[in-house]
Amino acid sequence: MYNKITNKDIEYLKTIVPSEDFLCGDEISADYGKDELGTVTHMPDVMMYVTKAEEVSKILKYANEHLIPVVARGSGTGLVGACVPLEGGIVVNTTKMNHILELDTNNLTLTVEPGVLLMEIYEYVEPKGFFYAPDPGEKSATIGGNISTNAGGMRAVKWGVTRDWVRAIEVVLPTGEIETFGRKVVKDSTGYSLKNLIIGSEGTLGIITKAILRLEPKPVESLSLLVPFPTADTGLDAVPAIIREKVNPTAIEFFEKNTILFAEEYLGRAFPDKNSSSYILLTFEGKNKAELEANYRIAADLCLDKLGANDVFIVDTDERKEAVWKARGAFLEAIKASTTDMDECDVVVPRSEVANYIKFTYELAEKYQIRIPSFGHAGDGNLHIYICRDELDKEIFDKKLLAIFDKMYKEAARVGGLVSGEHGIGYAKKEYMKELLGPTQIKLMKGIKDVFDPNHILNPGKISD
Repeated sequence: MYNKITNKDIEYLKTIVPSEDFLCGDEISADYGKDELGTVTHMPDVMMYVTKAEEVSKILKYANEHLIPVVARGSGTGLVGACVPLEGGIVVNTTKMNHILELDTNNLTLTVEPGVLLMEIYEYVEPKGFFYAPDPGEKSATIGGNISTNAGGMRAVKWGVTRDWVRAIEVVLPTGEIETFGRKVVKDSTGYSLKNLIIGSEGTLGIITKAILRLEPKPVESLSLLVPFPTADTGLDAVPAIIREKVNPTAIEFFEKNTILFAEEYLGRAFPDKNSSSYILLTFEGKNKAELEANYRIAADLCLDKLGANDVFIVDTDERKEAVWKARGAFLEAIKASTTDMDECDVVVPRSEVANYIKFTYELAEKYQIRIPSFGHAGDGNLHIYICRDELDKEIFDKKLLAIFDKMYKEAARVGGLVSGEHGIGYAKKEYMKELLGPTQIKLMKGIKDVFDPNHILNPGKISD
């Protein structure tokens, strides 16, 4: 279906970007043939660092005319193979498009290029008194990647996901046309929401070259509660009760003792408490200390008096904040470091089903005699579950992995959930998605793909392709 890149193609593509921004063949590091998890691999033939939309436009126009596949890539922190060039071709690397272009304090927006890192957005807006809420675990991810996967994170229970914080995006279509979807407006009922089709499409419909993000005034006060429970069941059962109390937490995270131990070993630093079976980490924000204290005290009393908590630790000192949040941010890497190989299941289920679903993973671990640690955003039902190879033979591990994934995704569907809460579909999950959504929805997705990208040059083999 696709044409191999020829010397003639290379000579033309070299005219689009400076020589130092063009890499070919063996000049490309093996890192660019995989994402962070590394379970899906394939090398590109050419990688081009771009610095402006016009360069992306020229690349896509040429590739479309010559049937050359193109994949956009940011920091490569994904976990489902979405940025892996399965058909070779061209990787368009956007990490040099890393400028913050405008802070509009009248409209509360921030205009950025796609290669700006999530951590750089926080560092820029927060000292100025503003707040960008999406808080995925990987802070070195690019904002373009976050938008492309509709990343969620820990604050989604209160503030929503990336889609809720994007006012507009500039996108280069496969034909080379540069279009802006959305504007600096709060409301938009002008036709189909093309902006929201691009968000979460993982680079299969167009390449993002600019984004206008929504901001809010930064909360004045914030505080976390670390709540240990005697069993995983009591910890998980506490989550819906806390939500019903209407104390409006910003984050509700769940994790187990073993995950803390992995993080301690990985980071080489102690966690404030590791004597309980499971933990909930609650975060609260307020316009003032009185509002903050009213909410967290209600939650603390509820956990101690009615929900069976062992204790409640107030995470308010710099030292304790550093210990708790550094550990929470390192959970993925810590679990990864604890095993020889692993793969991840990022399901989302109704909040009322979180406890039962985690119990289901315990049953799978017992049945298949394999380690399945987990943690997750209990407040919004998004769970991160890891199947660890440890000392298993690779062939045996792969067979168990397929069987476990099949059961996990079918169970998620049975209880009203979906196969991904925030990491996307990419290559790794597309068959599970097809089974869950069924032929009618997949046909609609394919139709959308055909309209945006009739030659299917953009990120082929991903999502429904």
